[in-house]
Amino acid sequence: MKIITIQSNLGIPKYRQIIGSIEKAIEESRLQRGVKLPSVNKISMEFSLSRDTVLLAYEELKKRGIVFAIPGKGYYVKSTEVAIEQKIFLLFDELNSFKEDLYNSFMANIGGNARVDIFFHHFNSNVFRKLIDDSNGNYTKYVIMPTNLPSAAEAIKTLPVDEVFILDQTNADLDSFPSVHQNFVKDIYDALLEGRSRLQAYDKMIMIFPGFREPMGMKEGFVKFCTHFNLDFEVIPEFDQRNITKGEVYIIPNDRDLVRVIEQSNSQELVLGTDFGIISYNETPLKKIVANGITTISTDFNAMGKIMAGMVIENSKKQIENQSALIMRNSL
Repeated sequence: MKIITIQSNLGIPKYRQIIGSIEKAIEESRLQRGVKLPSVNKISMEFSLSRDTVLLAYEELKKRGIVFAIPGKGYYVKSTEVAIEQKIFLLFDELNSFKEDLYNSFMANIGGNARVDIFFHHFNSNVFRKLIDDSNGNYTKYVIMPTNLPSAAEAIKTLPVDEVFILDQTNADLDSFPSVHQNFVKDIYDALLEGRSRLQAYDKMIMIFPGFREPMGMKEGFVKFCTHFNLDFEVIPEFDQRNITKGEVYIIPNDRDLVRVIEQSNSQELVLGTDFGIISYNETPLKKIVANGITTISTDFNAMGKIMAGMVIENSKKQIENQSALIMRNSL
């Protein structure tokens, strides 16, 4: 049973003809899952091709999840789903309500000919590195949230450079890669500037910034704004049930701290939006109704997912700042 056919006058690259031959054999049930493919050396000698040409074809099929390799033994059929054109490695930091919006938007726009495998590193450098190492060479595209992990760039640069896309956060070490990202310094500065007329009603601005998961740009933008307008401000690593003083406004990136501040205000019988203020980060449906409405600074996660899907499909190499906005509610 002949699996590979190659013609010199088709005008189609030889490695693409090898891929097409294997896809056709699978579609016609001449190749089943687990069946060993002709060896690289056999195809190379039969059609007078370089080994690199044959390996290019097999590695492309491997990235799409159609074949797999056993070192020293050869290549075997892994999947009969030959319609899959893209096999995408999607690495998130964690799953929460707004990241779920991003994921759902990405999946809705990536198209039916792509298979997406999602993983989570949970802000752990060792887990991040292992997931990158294990995925290397097994996907056609890599979409990665590096967050603020110090070793992220080093790990990412081991991947095929033309197949990597950066999502949500980027930095100077990753500026050679295409991305859809937030500009945290600019976003928080511009949002506070937009809300300045209401902020003038308060005596002091306090940012609760643990600094473990939160992008440093948030803190930089906050300090820049307060310094520029000569405002009394403070950056604290945790709230820890401190007493709230009337006239304070809290900038809160982490939702756990948001809950703590609201609980403390209730115990002190303070009126949110009158006695003190809150600006939260990242929009969620609950923030529309919690405590009569929480003001937020948030990027559009649905747009981020849609834009990234389009970039992957088109293999675009752009670097795009996702739009952010201040959503004003009664907490300010």
